[in-house]
Amino acid sequence: MSAEKTKKTTKNKKQTKKIIKADSEKKKALFSPKIEKVTINIGVGEAGERLKKAETVLQNITKHKPVQTLSKTTNKDWGIRKQMPIGCKVTLRGKEAEEFLKEALSTRHNKMSDYSFDDQGNLAFGIPDHTIFKGQKYDPNIGIFGMDICITMQKPGYRVKYRRISPGKIPNKHRVTREETMKFFSEKFNVEVVQ
Repeated sequence: MSAEKTKKTTKNKKQTKKIIKADSEKKKALFSPKIEKVTINIGVGEAGERLKKAETVLQNITKHKPVQTLSKTTNKDWGIRKQMPIGCKVTLRGKEAEEFLKEALSTRHNKMSDYSFDDQGNLAFGIPDHTIFKGQKYDPNIGIFGMDICITMQKPGYRVKYRRISPGKIPNKHRVTREETMKFFSEKFNVEVVQ
């Protein structure tokens, strides 16, 4: 009888170890950050032909149709009226965002300054020349455009913040931190964070 009991207890211990390991992997997946979206923005400052050229540049790089960004205030010194189109942007999600990020980070030689990461775990950097991207050549009719790239990070469960019925706050322990984002980019995209 005692030999059978020991077999059962060792079997139960093995099963509980497997369950604990599976639970720890689920928790790890729940607390690991991921890329929610990548936003590519070109700010022109005026409507007209330059804005159309910026839209063609964005469409060539991302293969998506850009959306115009509108000014929120009137500024007479800059000649900007409220609701005037002054730039364009494209938002990428999922695999397309990751593929674009690999290409964008390679233009920066996979090096990123530590001040590019904010306290909410997001990352933003600029590219001064669109011709740095693969397949892009200088066209005298278009000119040279720089762009800002913003990466928004989140963890699973952020839907609570944005849902329509009874939205809630994300607790501090579940928010993405700066260090987690740095670790994520160094592991997934081989980014070297420069001080």
